[in-house]
Amino acid sequence: MIGHINVHETGAIENTGHKVLAINTYNGKITAKQVTETYDNYINDEKREHVVQPGMVYISQPTENGLLYSKKELEELYGVCKEHDIPLYIDGARLGYGMMSPKNDMYMSDIARNCDVFYIGGTKIGALFGEAVVITNNKLKNGFRYNMKQKGGMLAKGRILGIQFCELFDNNLYFNISKHAIDMAMKIKETLINKGYKFMYDSYTNQQFPILPNNIIDELRKKYELCFWKKIDENTTAVRICTSWATNENDVNQLISDI
Repeated sequence: MIGHINVHETGAIENTGHKVLAINTYNGKITAKQVTETYDNYINDEKREHVVQPGMVYISQPTENGLLYSKKELEELYGVCKEHDIPLYIDGARLGYGMMSPKNDMYMSDIARNCDVFYIGGTKIGALFGEAVVITNNKLKNGFRYNMKQKGGMLAKGRILGIQFCELFDNNLYFNISKHAIDMAMKIKETLINKGYKFMYDSYTNQQFPILPNNIIDELRKKYELCFWKKIDENTTAVRICTSWATNENDVNQLISDI
């Protein structure tokens, strides 16, 4: 419901002649049961030729709320997708931060085994541009380069994109700088917990969603960028605080001091 594919991509999917079918969820994760229900509702609809046909399942790891699919949840989800012959696609824009979360129970190989396509985010984890799309389902590889060309996705100097990922995966750099972001986020989270603040979501990734008094937010915004997330009541608001590979620990310590 709140995934980028649905709310932040200016109707890119619809522009290709397809349509996003959003599944309502509080925490940003969809379950195998929800996918089954959505598919069954379509199959059992006697007038289904007049409605949108489910064609793919899209999830984000981590979600837009900073939460993670567990290995068990992903296996169950992929099992349902295979049962109904529907590809499973994983948005991995923040995959590195998810992999290094203390709550993560998967290796990259587990991700690869339990989906048809996923991508390894580059731009959010230090790359100048580009993402690495990994197609694990051989049936989906045929003609993909044609699709890239037709939709303007074929880079004339694609080798420069490749070099970035060669460097990111050399000596575990991708994972080390991702862990730095997690460490910084956990320092901020611990401080907020100790001050008695509540959170919109219990995130253990680089995104934190504290609920703060509006006057505190106004003060912090004089020095920091806090992303509005949701108004809770007249006096408090949930905001998003993000750390990254480039977050300076001195800046985090200053934020903690200001809080």
